[in-house]
Formats: sequence, C-alpha cells, structure tokens
Amino acid sequence: MPDGVRAELAVHEPANCPLATLAAESDAPVTDVTWARRAGSVAEEFRVTSDAAEAAAALDAVTPVVDVGEERVYRFERDPDATCACEIVESLGSPVADVRLDDGTLVLTLHLESVDRLRTVVGELADAADRVELNYLVATGEGTADDDGDPAVVDRDRLTDRQREVVRTAHRMGYFEYPREANATAVADELGIGPSTFAEHLAAAQRTLLDDLLRG
Repeated sequence: MPDGVRAELAVHEPANCPLATLAAESDAPVTDVTWARRAGSVAEEFRVTSDAAEAAAALDAVTPVVDVGEERVYRFERDPDATCACEIVESLGSPVADVRLDDGTLVLTLHLESVDRLRTVVGELADAADRVELNYLVATGEGTADDDGDPAVVDRDRLTDRQREVVRTAHRMGYFEYPREANATAVADELGIGPSTFAEHLAAAQRTLLDDLLRG
C-alpha cells in the first residue's frame, strides 16, 4: 500500500481569489470550483445555492451557466498572471482533488505522496494567505518494522482544556466532515461561545497539532 496522505487545508484570506470575497459576503458555501487555462486567460467555474446567487451575479464578468437542482453554476475569466493558492499547489506537481470556500476560507483537499510533501505545500501556501491550517489528515500507508517511516508524535497535553473541548465538540458534531454536518455557528452555540471565539480556540489547537505533526 502506498504511504500517501489525504489532507484538507484551510487557507485563510487567500490572495488573488475573487471567490473568497463572495464566500465571505454570503452565508452559502461556494463549491465545485474548477478551472481551465487557455491562451491569455483562465476560465473558472463554481457552484452556489440560490441564497448566494445574487451575490455571485454581482462579481465582475460572471456569467450564469446552468442550474443544477437548487444550485446554479457560474463562470468567469481571470488574469492568468495573478497566481492563486490552487495554482501554487498545482505548480508543485500536486493536483487539487477538491476546492470549496466556506465563510471566505478556501478549503483544499489534496492527495499527496507523503507528509514531507504536505510540509512543502503548506510552506508555499503560507506566502499566499494570512494563515494555513490543517483541517484533517488521513494517512493511507501501512508501514512495517523494516520501513524507514516518518513518525510524528502529537502531544495532546500541549492543548489547553478549552482547546481540547472545542476540538472534541467540533469532531463530535461533524464539523470536520465533508460536507460539514455542523458549521462554526452551530458548534459555537453548543459550546456556549461566540463564533469568533470558537475560531480562535480551534485555530490555536490546529496550529499546535500541526506544529507537532510537521516539525522537522
């Protein structure tokens, strides 16, 4: 079995991403983001629910393409020289398996050959965003005693009691599932805190766990 990983990264305030503005202004997520390059431009498509259709139509040069159930697909063209987070990942030779935007945050699902590769991707993305967080990581490899593995020890004691409570509650409610079974507001309500406080605790916990996982 290959020693690859499946990872979901949250790219906060990504540069050169017009859809991030749309997602931040709308309560509905932006999903199924795809793109195709041609001479002089990049054509990009995305899908939103009817709740976000008005905000999507307000973007420059956006054209509605087709309705799919309760959602509408839009297309627009962007400058190919304005490098975005997705293209940074692809420039490293790693296809992006899934792209969506949630509350203005770009969420990327990647299938990578190793944790080492994940370190490289996170390092490159850091220059194109305010911060990058690991939402989840699934290792598919099954190493043996003879393998030269890449073990990492995650010290849960480095998390505060409140951070552990936040992570456990978010996990129990399906916040880390795709598609999400609960959004940040629902988890924050369950914890009795505001969404911004929830985001701060979760970001701090993820940063601590990511530091452990990707150190070295």
